[in-house]
Amino acid sequence: MIEFEREGEVMRVGMKLPLLPLRDLVVFPFMVVPLLVGRRKSVKATEGAMKGDKMIFVLTQRDPEVSEPKQEDLYDVGTLAKVIQILRLPDGTARILVEGLIRARVSRFHEAGEFPSVEIALLQRSVTMTKEANILLRSVKDHFKEFIRLSTKIPDDVLHSILSVTNPERFSDTVSAHLSLKIEENQRLLDTKSLSEHLQLLNRYIAQEIEILKLEKKIEKEVKTQVTKSQRHFYLQEQLKAIKKELGYGEEETEEAEELTLAIQKAKMPKKVEEVSLKELKRLMRMPPLSPEATVVRNYLDWLIAMPWQKRTKDNMDIEHAEKILDQDHYGLKNVKERLVEYLSVLKLVKRMRGQILCFVGPPGVGKTSLGKSIARAMGRKFIRASLGGVRDEAEIRGHRRTYIGALPGRIIQKIKESKTKNPVFLLDEVDKIGLDFRGDPASALLEVLDPEVNSSFNDHYLEVDFDLSEVLFICTANVTHTIPPALLDRMEILRLPGYLEYEKVWIAKGFLIPKTIKSHGLSSDQILFTEGGLQNIIQKYTQEAGVRNLEREIATLCRKAARGVVKGFSKNPKGKKKKVVVTKQSLDRYLGPPKFFEQEIEKEQEVGVATGLAWTNAGGEILAIEVGIMPGQGKLILTGHLGEVMKESAQAALTFARARAKLFGLEQNFHEKLDIHLHIPAASIPKDGPSAGIAIATAIISALTQTPILRNVAMTGEITLRGIVLPVGGLQEKFVAAQRAGVKTIILPKKNERDLKELPARTKKGITVKLVTNVDEVLTTALLKDPRTTSPAILQREETVYAH
Repeated sequence: MIEFEREGEVMRVGMKLPLLPLRDLVVFPFMVVPLLVGRRKSVKATEGAMKGDKMIFVLTQRDPEVSEPKQEDLYDVGTLAKVIQILRLPDGTARILVEGLIRARVSRFHEAGEFPSVEIALLQRSVTMTKEANILLRSVKDHFKEFIRLSTKIPDDVLHSILSVTNPERFSDTVSAHLSLKIEENQRLLDTKSLSEHLQLLNRYIAQEIEILKLEKKIEKEVKTQVTKSQRHFYLQEQLKAIKKELGYGEEETEEAEELTLAIQKAKMPKKVEEVSLKELKRLMRMPPLSPEATVVRNYLDWLIAMPWQKRTKDNMDIEHAEKILDQDHYGLKNVKERLVEYLSVLKLVKRMRGQILCFVGPPGVGKTSLGKSIARAMGRKFIRASLGGVRDEAEIRGHRRTYIGALPGRIIQKIKESKTKNPVFLLDEVDKIGLDFRGDPASALLEVLDPEVNSSFNDHYLEVDFDLSEVLFICTANVTHTIPPALLDRMEILRLPGYLEYEKVWIAKGFLIPKTIKSHGLSSDQILFTEGGLQNIIQKYTQEAGVRNLEREIATLCRKAARGVVKGFSKNPKGKKKKVVVTKQSLDRYLGPPKFFEQEIEKEQEVGVATGLAWTNAGGEILAIEVGIMPGQGKLILTGHLGEVMKESAQAALTFARARAKLFGLEQNFHEKLDIHLHIPAASIPKDGPSAGIAIATAIISALTQTPILRNVAMTGEITLRGIVLPVGGLQEKFVAAQRAGVKTIILPKKNERDLKELPARTKKGITVKLVTNVDEVLTTALLKDPRTTSPAILQREETVYAH
């Protein structure tokens, strides 16, 4: 049992007391304070105190973030307190009212049980009122009066009640409790061993608080002065406006307001947009003319007024005229032209149709962008173009908020304003090359633009009003579709533009490129002439592309050579007649240098293990010489020539088919254990992939194994299965052109490609015999010099290394 005297009253408490840890509060003696007790152990400790003599020991935590404090997480000195009142709440917590009694130090810590408890030693402080202590007490009272005067948080009646306290110890603890000090500073005050030390430390802390309050007052006064200045400036501005009005000045601002009001009315905006515009105009008229905010509002109004809210061009519904324009500007592209004419036909019937989103997909240079221009010309609409290649910021599409300095609308609104109509043909170029980074996803922002269901109310971040894009004919262009996000791809109708064939390039050069290039170089048809043979040679030996861009460059090079001759005076012979530059097969070396590419040719002799395959590339069709070499080994399949995964799998499938038919081909059942098979496709630096070389690989492998030559003028394309079934492939038109150019006489095709074969132009199939097959047996019968199923496997009877070619 511990006894102590408090203001003449003797109090007794037990040796072991419940412990109540506090997170961010220090309780001083003589202090009555409400506490919210939420932790389970703390609630138990409070209930334990109420069951006994209502005494509890409160200690402050060193770190308020610790939820289950141990002895090392608590300060050593705390306050013995009495629980005056407790209110239990429905959520299990409790509100209590405690009164601090006396300082004490923890002598022993007990963690066992439902709640922690402590044994304490009372701290009996020296309270002798020396001369120095009286001076310190007087100084604390003066400083505290000053603190109360400056502070707005403590009422004056608190000052009177505190100053009326005669007990020095009670006075110092009461003042300490009313200061907004840090936990560490409050704990130092609690730890003091004498009243003089307490008063000295308290005096210093109050002086610090007074300095802080004075600084806050100074800042508040400066801010108030600034506000007063702004109000005064506004009042004087209003007076100045009135004076100017009386004197006849200020008409410029009035005229500007009238002009803007008239412009808003003429713009024929939707009702909501007009309301926003007039509201912003009223704000503008209340602002000082040279303020930054006025400039922002004025620019915003200019954008709203300039938008084509009701302006549209009249569509030309003449279908024959549209077909004529499309044929004039582009050669071929039958399917694309038919789709565009269908669109115009429906538009003519329904008068207004929801915006269509077309996407032209094809290799570079095939005329995707120029086709968009032709569509606009055919329909009589304005044409606008926005390149999206490399765009990484969502704001490029939807604009910036007006809160940003230098904010502007996105590219969609900018281009619509530029076109001055609400129904242009809008080309979104290179939509497959949109980027993505921390600034947002532009492709996702395009979803609203290209969705016919919602783009009638497109909301740009800058305008912050809806604009109707449903009358815009959006056309996208892309080289590939796999880089376009699926959600965006789903909103577009894909129209594929294949690469041009050789005869199509000749027609395009004659009808479009040569006349345009001759004119742009200041020449005439009397000064330069392109022969058909010369054009074919340029296409075959100086370009290798799906489009015609490089062809146009080579034609431009030849025109520059001719122009140089004209300028130097060499275009005239001694008799004064004009000398014409004639571009033929023979003269190309002189003008363009040696050929950049070489023609592909079929094998000159019928060889074993060398099959001719057909491939499709972005630049057109190609023939592939598929070589197979056989040598003694351990059953390895060696694949070289920069082959892709799909082509490697085709080779493995072909070998499995050969092994399954080993007996039929006259091969030993385990022939693959004694031989290494090396498959190679030349031009090893160029990546090759795809399944269409399957039957060619199988033919080359079986030819090499059975030592049966392959017919030199036979080419083939088709995918192979493990059962020897031949599956269909694509790119037939390009492959037929490549076969024609190389001198192939017979092409082996899958039977399932018969429908595609009928759609090929007659000139593409001219001079070629087509053999349709369903399985590899039919391929071997057509491609090999004799039936391999009756051939003796002579290769297996030799020990030396044997190569198939």
